[in-house]
Amino acid sequence: MASTVLIVEDDPNTVELVRLYLGRDGHKVLIASDGPEGLRLAREAHPDLVVLDLMLPGLDGMEVCRILREESDVPIVMLTARVEEDDRLVGLDLGADDYVAKPFSPRELAARIRAVLRRTATGAVDRGPAELRHGNITADLRHRAVRVGATPVRLTPTEFRLLVLLLRQPGRTFTRQEIMDRVFGEDFDGFDRTVDAHVSNLRRKLEADPQRPRYIHAVYGVGYRFGDA
Repeated sequence: MASTVLIVEDDPNTVELVRLYLGRDGHKVLIASDGPEGLRLAREAHPDLVVLDLMLPGLDGMEVCRILREESDVPIVMLTARVEEDDRLVGLDLGADDYVAKPFSPRELAARIRAVLRRTATGAVDRGPAELRHGNITADLRHRAVRVGATPVRLTPTEFRLLVLLLRQPGRTFTRQEIMDRVFGEDFDGFDRTVDAHVSNLRRKLEADPQRPRYIHAVYGVGYRFGDA
């Protein structure tokens, strides 16, 4: 199914190549060459996914990502020329769903976009009960809504999928590889700390004290489990 993809990138050569490959996949492509224009288009056009460069004029990609995450759960794929693992994790900490390091092939980016759109499709989490609950955390699968007590909590599509995976089998320890395969997809080209970054974001949003979590627990050297402390 064709989707609308917003590309926020100031390099015209990169934009043209990406536009060509996404057009071949049948996507409608919107273009913004700076941060403020990217925010305006994201707010007005409501794209299905945003491709966001880190280094942008007017407003950098980190700030654009932060603002979008306050307003929307649109999937975000960040483009970064930084090669250090910690630098790549900064975008994930802000709520990006994936990243692609420059230089990249347009074919690789198109594949990543397909993967993110596929794993954020509504049908992927709609199977089973309409609602999952543990303690004071409730996930409404039909409406993709999460509450802590009576308070709504906004999650990114990736965070929602991760929470649903853990909520469905409380007490079970999932390895990081299992989480990557089941939340990000078997074709995801990431690393263990990508999972850690998304778990950290979930804790900040769901736990009363993220440093002493009640629900989302690390199992040293293995992965994570969900359940009361």
